[in-house]
Amino acid sequence: MGRPKQFDEEAAVAQAMEVFWTKGYAGSSPAELAEAAGIGKGSLYHAFGSKRELFGRALSLYDRAGAELTEEFLSGPGTAKERIRAYLRLLVDADFDAPVRRGCLAVNTALELGGRDAEATAAVRRSVERSTELLAARIERGQLAGDVPAAVDAAEQARFLMVAVAGLRVVARTFDRETLHAAIDTAVAPL
Repeated sequence: MGRPKQFDEEAAVAQAMEVFWTKGYAGSSPAELAEAAGIGKGSLYHAFGSKRELFGRALSLYDRAGAELTEEFLSGPGTAKERIRAYLRLLVDADFDAPVRRGCLAVNTALELGGRDAEATAAVRRSVERSTELLAARIERGQLAGDVPAAVDAAEQARFLMVAVAGLRVVARTFDRETLHAAIDTAVAPL
């Protein structure tokens, strides 16, 4: 009979996610992942099977946490334009306020593995689609409340906003906050 697990798997995934987020998939060694998770390398492989499986779990955790944050933030008080502008600023400001500007794990994964790793590509696509649906739902609520013009195509505007989010998260590494805040104002102008 094997020894019982001596660590919290979800906490280990969360710590590994931080490493992947900062260093990327290829840049994260199994030794770094095990150290961050506070477990031995053997325990890492025993619990998660492989670095790739751990990465998949990290992407799933990131997606769930991001969806929860997005839903919570967009459901706050204010017009659709106010909530979406504040949400986009929250994402950008998180990059600027972090010790290292690392962007978005999903965007980083798309840049590193998109089109070359089917599982990673599918995970990023699911994440983007979920966020797009949440944005579209908030725009539709704004239309029902009368604060978003009826002529705005909620699904198309939400897709555009997600493309803008990806771009914002990439250029946050090289541009200043004020430039990105101005871009956000332009992105939400149709609302």
